[in-house]
Amino acid sequence: MTVHATPRTVPTVGVEEEFLLVDRRTRLPAPLAPQVIAAAAGALGDQVQSEFLQVQVETCTRPALRLKELRDDLARLRAVLVAAAADADCLLVASGSPVLAGPGPALLTENPRYHRMAARYPGAVDGYGGALCGCHVHLGTVERGLALALGNRLRPWLPVVQALAVNSPFDAGRDTGFASWRAVRLARWPTVGPAPVLDEPGYEALADSLVARGTLLDRRMIYWFTRPSEHLPTLEVRVTDVNADLETVLLLAALLRGLAGVLLEEARAGLPLPDVPQDRMVAAHRRAARTGPAGAGIDPFTGSPVPTTTLVDRLLERAAPGLAAAGDLAAVEAGLDRLRRLGTGADRQRRHYHLRHRPTDVVDGLARLTATVPPPG
Repeated sequence: MTVHATPRTVPTVGVEEEFLLVDRRTRLPAPLAPQVIAAAAGALGDQVQSEFLQVQVETCTRPALRLKELRDDLARLRAVLVAAAADADCLLVASGSPVLAGPGPALLTENPRYHRMAARYPGAVDGYGGALCGCHVHLGTVERGLALALGNRLRPWLPVVQALAVNSPFDAGRDTGFASWRAVRLARWPTVGPAPVLDEPGYEALADSLVARGTLLDRRMIYWFTRPSEHLPTLEVRVTDVNADLETVLLLAALLRGLAGVLLEEARAGLPLPDVPQDRMVAAHRRAARTGPAGAGIDPFTGSPVPTTTLVDRLLERAAPGLAAAGDLAAVEAGLDRLRRLGTGADRQRRHYHLRHRPTDVVDGLARLTATVPPPG
């Protein structure tokens, strides 16, 4: 691929991964996060954190300039958590939604804010089936106004990114027909969806209004697919399922960082934004959640059905100058070829199921792949 333009700066990239803990024997979600986090905290410090439910743990990488730095950090975080989970007699699983979910209420993490959220939005919690796990990519360093400008320009490209990341076809042991059931369940929470096009004054006014009206408990509950971080100088991209395959995570992070490098240049130059209606964005994301990269997606720029493979090619072409500037172009081209050969996380989950039609086999396959990480260094 020939690349003619190079962004002046390469954004940093960081990744948050949310994982499930499952019982080693039943493969049901296991509320052992306090024990696992305590065991891992000595090695990981504030890079391991609790999540909404006690069956979830979250890790956060440091900001990285090179993909190798990100790979090593992700591998180290996963290796420590896998060992801590084993000591607690459970498995670490990277899946956007639980493959199996037992009866009864879900145990919330002991955090007053989480209890207030559960009381206000009980329909969004709904047992351990609500233990939804995403992979959030932070792009920086950008001040809030520029973060919003970047989010406005990333918006039409996110359905195809979501399609590459699908990894949650099962719910309560059954195939939902969606490649990302997490995307469907997550929409029960307020504000989940494509971000509106906003400048900084518009963002501040809308965020304050959502809290004042009681739509949200606080500004941290702004769950748009892109949002400026409330505590970091980054744009947070929240659209993708967590993936057991580490190479898929790196592919997504590199693609988003490369695209961000190009779009930041255009934002700084004041180039006009594409006009993409919100209802078209919602439809494109819905199609991505159902089919992943198979078949036709919806082109957000035109609203027309287009083979998702064509949309992926367009994404790669658009991001290529930023990927080249970061030194990631060859790695991303190889990663996309690999994903086409091996399939998405949802494809792999379904292959495990169809071998013996046992949901427990799906959980075991996810646990093995989550634990298959290259050694740092």
